[in-house]
Amino acid sequence: MSRRKPASDGARASDSAPARQAVLSRFFRSAGSLKSSSSPKVAAENADPDSTAPPALTYLPGLPSHVETEIDRSKKRTLENDGPAKKRTKKVKEKGEGSDLVISGISEPKKCLRTRIVLKSLEKLKEFCCDSALPQNTVPTETHQERFAVLPKCTDYDDISLLRAKNAVSSEDSKTQIHRTSTTLFCYQGRTLTSDPKTSNKRAKSIYTPLELQYMEMKQQHKDAVLCVECGYKYRFFGDDAETGIITSIPTHRLFVHVRRLVAKGYKVGVVKQTETAALKAIGDNKSSVFSRKLTALYTKSTLIGEDVNPLIKLDDAINVDEIMNDTSSNYLLCICENKETIKDKKKGNIFIGIVGVQPATGEVVFDSFQDSATRSELETRILGLQPVELLLPSHLSEQTEALILRVTAISVRDDRIRVERMDNINFEYSHAFQAVTDFYTKDVGDIKDAQNFAGITNLEKPVICCLSAVIKHLKEFNLEKMFSKPKNFKQLSSEMEFMTINGKTLRNLEILQNQVREINARLDAVSEVLHAESSVFDQIENHLRKLPDIERGLCSIYHKKCSTQEFFLIVKALYQLTLEFQALIPAANSHIRSDLLQTFIVEIPELLSPVEHYVKILNEHAARLGDKTEIFKDLSDFPLIKERKDEIQEITNKIQIHLQEIRRILKNPSAQYVTVSGQEFMIEIKNSALSCIPADWVKVGSTKAVSRFHSPFIVDNYRHLNQLREQLILDCNAGWLDFLENFNEHYHSLCKAVHHLATVDCIFSLAKVAKQGDYCRPTLQEERKIVIKNGRHPVIDVLLGEQYVPNSTNLSGDSERVMIITGPNMGGKSSYIKQVALITIMAQIGSYVPAEEATIGIVDGIFTRMGAADNIYKGQSTFMEELTDTAEIIKKATSQSLVILDELGRGTSTHDGIAIAYATLEHFIRDVKSLTLFVTHYPSVCELEKSYSQQVGNYHMGFLVSEVESKQDPGKEEGQIPDFVTFLYQITRGIAARSYGLNVAKLADVPGEILKTAALKSKDLEGLVNMKRNRLKYFAKLWTINDAKDLQKWTNEFALQEIADVSS
Repeated sequence: MSRRKPASDGARASDSAPARQAVLSRFFRSAGSLKSSSSPKVAAENADPDSTAPPALTYLPGLPSHVETEIDRSKKRTLENDGPAKKRTKKVKEKGEGSDLVISGISEPKKCLRTRIVLKSLEKLKEFCCDSALPQNTVPTETHQERFAVLPKCTDYDDISLLRAKNAVSSEDSKTQIHRTSTTLFCYQGRTLTSDPKTSNKRAKSIYTPLELQYMEMKQQHKDAVLCVECGYKYRFFGDDAETGIITSIPTHRLFVHVRRLVAKGYKVGVVKQTETAALKAIGDNKSSVFSRKLTALYTKSTLIGEDVNPLIKLDDAINVDEIMNDTSSNYLLCICENKETIKDKKKGNIFIGIVGVQPATGEVVFDSFQDSATRSELETRILGLQPVELLLPSHLSEQTEALILRVTAISVRDDRIRVERMDNINFEYSHAFQAVTDFYTKDVGDIKDAQNFAGITNLEKPVICCLSAVIKHLKEFNLEKMFSKPKNFKQLSSEMEFMTINGKTLRNLEILQNQVREINARLDAVSEVLHAESSVFDQIENHLRKLPDIERGLCSIYHKKCSTQEFFLIVKALYQLTLEFQALIPAANSHIRSDLLQTFIVEIPELLSPVEHYVKILNEHAARLGDKTEIFKDLSDFPLIKERKDEIQEITNKIQIHLQEIRRILKNPSAQYVTVSGQEFMIEIKNSALSCIPADWVKVGSTKAVSRFHSPFIVDNYRHLNQLREQLILDCNAGWLDFLENFNEHYHSLCKAVHHLATVDCIFSLAKVAKQGDYCRPTLQEERKIVIKNGRHPVIDVLLGEQYVPNSTNLSGDSERVMIITGPNMGGKSSYIKQVALITIMAQIGSYVPAEEATIGIVDGIFTRMGAADNIYKGQSTFMEELTDTAEIIKKATSQSLVILDELGRGTSTHDGIAIAYATLEHFIRDVKSLTLFVTHYPSVCELEKSYSQQVGNYHMGFLVSEVESKQDPGKEEGQIPDFVTFLYQITRGIAARSYGLNVAKLADVPGEILKTAALKSKDLEGLVNMKRNRLKYFAKLWTINDAKDLQKWTNEFALQEIADVSS
C-alpha cells in the first residue's frame, strides 16, 4: 500500500525533504548502531516482516540549543502532517516492547517519560523523511558494498553548519567513529547516504542510485583515472574525482577545457559516454535500467589526441588556422629499461640501458640502446634531447637511474612537470616482452608482409624490445598502438651515420637539438637556389605553405580515428588544394629549378597527395562544418546500411505527410498544417476556443493561453518510430564514419611522405630567409679535419648588435695547428668567440649558410663543451665536481674527428691544483685524442704547452688596451694606487695575455673605491713576488750553463742588480 501523502501535503513534504534529511543526518543514525539489551536474533524475530518502516532513530544528547529548536520544528511539522505514519509506528512499538534501548547519558529510559516521547517523535520524523525521500531502486548491492567499503568523499559544497554538527556528534561519542568505518558513505548532489549493514530495511539495501553503481564499477576498473561521466547535456564528476577537478559538472561543449586542465596537472583523465539513446532504450529490453555507458577515451600529457580535447574547428576563419591545432611542442612518451647488471658493473654503477620514445600526436617512434656510467650522463643527454612529457618506467630501477629520474622530474614545476607512469617489472622481462612483441606483429597488426622489417624488430637489443613491449601495452589502453605497425619508420637516436652527437651539456649551453647531416651539399644547393632564384615559383610555394595547419598532427589524429568531421575536412581540403597548386607548378619546376632535391620533392608531392581528391568529393562540406555525420556523405553507394535507414525515414515521413489530408478532413480545415515547437514536430495547433472539434483519442502535447497542440494516434505511433529510426541512423552513421576513416588510413604512409617533403621544403625556405638577413656565405664542406672561418660572427649577437659586432677568424686543421689556447682579460669576449665557432660548425653541417666572409668546415662527429660554473644541488655535487664530471665524459667520448671546447677548466679549486688539472687535460687532448680544440684559460702556465707542441698548439688572446693616463702610478704614494683601465678590442690576437685585469671588471661592477685601491696594492705585491721568483728561476737556470770564472762574475753582478730592482719595486 502506498505511503504517499495527499497532493498538497506531499508536494510540501517533497520540497522540504532534502532539507529535513540534511538536518536529521547531522544528529541521528539508525538503531542498529546503538547498544540493545536483546540479541540481534530476537530483534529480528520481533520485527514485522511486512513493515517497511525504517529503524528507529536515537537521540544524541548534548546538542546545541539551535539544533534542538530545529528538531522541534521538524517534529511539529511531522505530527501535523503524518497521520498514517503514527499508526505504523505504534504497531512496530507494540511488537518490540520487549527490547529496551540503552542510550548514552540516559540511565533509565523506561522511567523517563520525556525520553520516550522524544524517541517516539523522532521515529515519526525518520519515517516521514524516508517517505519524502527520492525513490531508489532496490537492486541488491551486497557485492558492491563488499567491494567498495569506503568510497571517495563528494565535493558538493556542504553546509558549514552541517559539518560543524557532524564534528560535534563525533566528539560526543567516540563509538560513533568506530561504527562509521563499517558504514558505506557516498555523496551525490549534496546529499549524504548512509547504510548500516546490520539493518534489515529493504530501502536501505539500495543506498546508491543506478548511476552511482555504474560509476563505481567503472572506477574500479580505472582507479588511476579521473572519470568524466556523460549525463545528458553535461559531464559529471563523482567522489574524489570531483574533488580533484574542483567541480561536479560541466557542459558538454566545455569538456576539452577541463580535460586539458586536468591533464596539464599530471592526471590521467577518462571520458565516459552514453552508448544508447532515449528512443532506442524505450523499445529495448533494458528500458527500466540506467543508460548504458562505457569509457570511450583516456588522456594523459602525451596522448592528447581527438575531438574531445580540441575545440570545434571554424573552417570559415582562415586567419585563425594556426590556433586550430593543439600544441606544437613535442609530447614524447619515453620508456626506459635497464639490462641486468653484472656484479662488476653493479659496483661501478655502469649499466646497459634501452629506451623507446614515441610521440602519438605525430606518430614518431625513436629508440636507442647504450652503455652508461654511474653518472647516467648518456641517459640524461637523451632525456634532455627528447624533452618528454611522460616517462614509462619499471616499478624498480637502479639507484643511480632513480636519482636521475628524481632530478629530471623535480626540475620542472607546476604544469610543466614530467608525468611518471610505473608498470610491473614483469612487463620488462625479456622473455615476456619478446612474446608480447611477436604476438602484436603477427596477430594484432597482421599486415606485416616484409619479413625483413619484422626481423629488424626482433634483432633489436634486449632492453629496447622490453621497452617496445611496455609502450605497446601502455598505448593499447588509449587505442594508439597502431603507430607501431610500420617498424621501418622507427629511428635510432645514436646512429653515427645520421646524427652529429651533441651531449646534454652542449644542448643547454648552445640551446640547440640534434640535427641530421645527411645530404648536406644537396641542402646547400637547394638553399642557394631559393636564395638567388628569379622565378616566382618559390614565392607561390611559400604562400601555399604559409596557409597550412599542422598537417602532420592532423593526419595522425585521423589515423587513430580520433578526429572530428571538422578536423578531417580541414586537413583533407588543405591537402587537396596543395595537390592542385603543386600540380600546376610542375612544368615551371622542371624548367626553372636546378636543385635536384627541390625538383624531386615538388614533382612527387602531387602524386603522393592524389588519393585525397576522392575523399574531398565524397564529403558534404556544409555537414562537415556542422559536424553532422548523418548528411556528411554525398554518395551513399559505399554505405548501403545508411542508405537503407534513410529510405525508411523517408517512408515514415511521407506517411505522416499523407496523413495530413485525413487530419484536414477530420478538422474540416483544408489549410491545417503541421507545426514544430521546441523540437516537437508534426503538431496540430488549435485555438482554445475551437477545442470541441478535436477527437477524444488525440493526445495533447502542449498549450498556451491562446492555442493547444495535439498529436493524432497515427502521429504518436509513427513519430515514435521515426525518432527511433533517426537515432539508429546516427549510430549507423558513426559506424560508417569509422569505416570511412579506416579506408582513408590505407593512404596514411604515402600522405606522411608527402608531408615530410613539404616540411623539408619549408625548412629550406627558412634557411634561405636566414641567409638573406646579413653577410652570410655558403660554407664549403670537406671530409678533412678542418675549421677555417674568415671574419666569422656569432649568429645571435650579430643580429642584436649589428655593425658593432667585431668579427673574428679561426684556422684549425688536423694536419697543422689544431689547438687554440685563448687567454685575455675578463669580459674580453673569449666565451662568445668559442660559441661562435661551435655554432658556425653546426649551421654548416645542417646545410645552412653561415655568418662569415668565407668558411671551410670539415665534417665533425661530435661537439663537446665544458662551459660555465654551477653546482648541482639535486646530485649533491659541487661546482668543481660538476666541472670535472663533464670533462671526464668528454675525455671518454671525444675522437680525432670531434670539436672540443673547454672554458676555464680548473678554476673551481686552488690555483696549483687548477693549473695542474688544466695542463694535464689539455696535454691529453693534444697528444692522445688529437681533436680540434679551443681551450680558454687564465693560467699562463698552461700556455707553455705551445713550446712543447709548437706544430699543434697556438697561443691567442682577446685584444685589449690599457689606458696610459690611469696606468701611470707614483711609486711613492701607495694609497693612490687604482686599477688599470682596460679597453676591450674583442679581437682574437696571437700571443699570451700575461694578466687578466680582473680589477677592471670590479671597477665596472661599482665595487667601492677603497676596496679597489687595497686590491690593487695587494695585486701589485703578489705580482712583484711572482716576478721575483720567475727572475730568480731564470738566473739560476742560466747559472748551470756557465763554464768559466769570468762568466760567473758577470752573472753574480747581474743577479745582484736584479735583486736590488726587485726589492725596490
